Amino acid sequence: MTNKKDPFAAAQTASNRQLGVNVVKNLTSKGFEAIYVDTGEQALEEVLKLIPQNATVGIPGSVTIRQIGAIEKLQERGCTIAQHWDPTLSPEQKKEVLKKEFLSDYFLTSSNALTEEGMLVNIDGTGNRVSAMAWGTNILIFVVGINKIARDVDSALARIRDKATPPNAIRLNIDTPCSHVGHCVDCNSATRVCRAILILERPTTGRETHVIVVGENLGY
Repeated sequence: MTNKKDPFAAAQTASNRQLGVNVVKNLTSKGFEAIYVDTGEQALEEVLKLIPQNATVGIPGSVTIRQIGAIEKLQERGCTIAQHWDPTLSPEQKKEVLKKEFLSDYFLTSSNALTEEGMLVNIDGTGNRVSAMAWGTNILIFVVGINKIARDVDSALARIRDKATPPNAIRLNIDTPCSHVGHCVDCNSATRVCRAILILERPTTGRETHVIVVGENLGY
């Protein structure tokens, strides 16, 4: 909703909406089931429309999904959440939860970047997210903030390496070279977290894939 009291904010909201709507058109033309919403609250409403009560939901390491409050709301609806970010898990338990994320009825995540022409670009360290995005028998749902839209694939990859990876490494207490300088140095460190790249040009064959583009900055 535009803020009539603040013309500067209103102009930014309108600009975000125009960009988001155009990206949604491109996503839809490629076979994704895509919509645009202005706010994270509206994104959560759309998520709840897609995921029924008592479903199992896999949620990987996504800041965006946690920012919109999806975990709490889904649990209130009786959904069973598999999330390996649970700090109480032992290493062995974490391995089992990663499997449950992959096998849940719904896989709810964000994307590291989204190109203007409608391609989802992601980089992983362990590969759990990109594996689940590339193949699964469940329904795949992306929630993507406007800050993650990039001009093209090259820009998307640069955005991930320079803007998303350093703060994620810091948040996870991973001692990477980029966490010390704030941008990618294309390291060969044993702690490197950029190891597997997935570019979804279209939904994979036979899989229902939703993309909710949000006109707010969400995640890294």
